[in-house]
Amino acid sequence: MASKTREVAIRSGVDPAEEPSVDWGWHQNFTKGLPIAAAVSGIMLLLFLIGHPLSWTEFLYMAIPAFACLAGAVAYPIYKRRSWRH
Repeated sequence: MASKTREVAIRSGVDPAEEPSVDWGWHQNFTKGLPIAAAVSGIMLLLFLIGHPLSWTEFLYMAIPAFACLAGAVAYPIYKRRSWRH
């Protein structure tokens, strides 16, 4: 099995000598975890707004990154699904 992953890694431009994780088969495979982590982070930032924000600065420092995380969580799977990326 390791020889197949090394062959795929060599074709994709990953040097197995510099990145030994390619033998384990999980190199560059975080396609589902990244949007989930972004969505959870965005939701947590929005939940921090419940209560009484002290100022607009506090609101903006939580709302803008939250919406950026949520937008990235939606856009990332669409970006990865494009045929020109494969």
